[in-house]
Amino acid sequence: MINILNLTKYYEDFCAVAQISLKIKKGEILGLLGPNGAGKTTTLRMITGFLKPTSGDIHVKDFSIEENPLEIKKLMGYLPENAPLYNEMLVYDYLAYVAHIRELDADQKNKRINNLVDLCGIREVMHRPIGELSKGYNQRVGLAHAMMSDPEILVLDEPTSGLDPNQRVEIREIIRRISKKKTIILSTHILSEAEATCNRIAIINKGKIIADDKTESLKKEASGQYFIHISLKNTSFQKVKKELESVNGIEKIEKQGSANNILHVKVTCSTDKDLREDIYRKIKKTDWILLELFQEAKTLENIFRELTKESE
Repeated sequence: MINILNLTKYYEDFCAVAQISLKIKKGEILGLLGPNGAGKTTTLRMITGFLKPTSGDIHVKDFSIEENPLEIKKLMGYLPENAPLYNEMLVYDYLAYVAHIRELDADQKNKRINNLVDLCGIREVMHRPIGELSKGYNQRVGLAHAMMSDPEILVLDEPTSGLDPNQRVEIREIIRRISKKKTIILSTHILSEAEATCNRIAIINKGKIIADDKTESLKKEASGQYFIHISLKNTSFQKVKKELESVNGIEKIEKQGSANNILHVKVTCSTDKDLREDIYRKIKKTDWILLELFQEAKTLENIFRELTKESE
C-alpha cells in the first residue's frame, strides 16, 4: 500500500528525518510514536505531500510522491495536530464547503455529510459556530473534513493531543470504527494511546526509526527489566531480602510500604525468564503468609525508555 524508502529531510544543517524506511500494509493502524521533536510531524507532512523530502521516495500504490503528488493526495485524508478550521463558520456550512472543494455533487454531498455526522458524533453541534466548540468537537469536525472524500488512507497527527480522558476515548473509538475500511497512520507521544489504538508501532527518536513491529510483538520481544510485586504477612523486609537475594535474575528488592502487618515488596528482575515460580518456591519454604504475587505487565513506556536510551 505505502512504501517509504530512505526518507530524509534537512532544514539547512539540521537533519529532522534521517533515512526512514517503512512498508505499510492495507488495513494497518500504524502508530508513529516518539517524543516531541522526534520527527513525527515532518514525516507525516512528507507522506501527505505537504513537504518535499530532501532525499528518498514515497510510493503509494503505483504512484511516486515525486512524480504523482496529486494522485497520492487524492488517496489521503490528513488531519494536522491543529485542525485548520474556520471558526466563524457553522459546522454544517464548513462541511458543505469542504464537500464543494472535493467536487462532490449535491446528492453525494448530502449523503456523505450525513454519514460523517453520525460517524464522528457531531449532529448536535451542526448549527453551531466552530469557534464555540470544545477541543474534542473540533477534532471530530477535523476528522469529518479529512474523511470527506472517503480516502483509502487517513493520516492523523497527534489526534488526541490536548483532549481530556473522556474525549481521548471518544476519538479512539472513532478511529477504531474508521479502521475497518481504511489504512491509518497516526503520530502520538502518548504511549497509552499508541498501545490502545494501533496494531503496529514504529518508534522514532531523533529522526530515526529505532523499532518497528506489531504492538504485542514489540512488548514481548523488547529486552530489559520487569517488576514483580509481593504482599506478605508474618515477616520483615530484612528476612524477605535475605531469602530472595539468592534468586538468579533479581537485580533489586525494595520495600514499598507496610500496614496492618502486611509487607509490600517490589522486585526488579533483569532476565527474560519469569521468576515468579522461583520466588514462590522460596516463600513456600518459610512460614510467611503470601497474600499477593504478580508481575507488572511490561508497557510501551518501559520499552520506549529502553530503546530511546540505547539510541542516544
